Amino acid sequence: MQKTTASLKPAEVEKKWIVVDAKDAVVGRLATFIAMRLRGKHRPDYTPHVDCGDFVVVINADKVKFTGKKLDDKVYYRHTGHPGGIKETTPRKVLEGRFPERVLNKAVERMLPKESPLARKQLTHLLVYADAEHPHQAQNPEVIDFAARNVKNTRSA
Repeated sequence: MQKTTASLKPAEVEKKWIVVDAKDAVVGRLATFIAMRLRGKHRPDYTPHVDCGDFVVVINADKVKFTGKKLDDKVYYRHTGHPGGIKETTPRKVLEGRFPERVLNKAVERMLPKESPLARKQLTHLLVYADAEHPHQAQNPEVIDFAARNVKNTRSA
């Protein structure tokens, strides 16, 4: 029996690659799952100050779903930096726009710690693609069936 807590060292970390299909997945539930995998909190040897998370590849990010009326009622704000420069948009506009993967990317980013160099590094391990193709087959990623984990994870309408 050890009397000390085992602390993971950066050289001891073995990172896995996982693929998650976001088709018909609820954005918030999917983002929490991805954030946990990126931080490494699913591991029994999780260490807060070490990057022990996995690489996460998300496909079909343009087919995510929102519950209720969030698709039109939820508002994303940003500021240009100039006086009176507040801009707003809805998830529907973003999903129908040029970069639909930004909805999921921002949801995960906002679930990671703020102003942390480690969190910024962990966010670079998230690779989001709007369609079903991804260029990471050489890493032999493990496919995780997010929809089958819980009935509430997907929406059909």
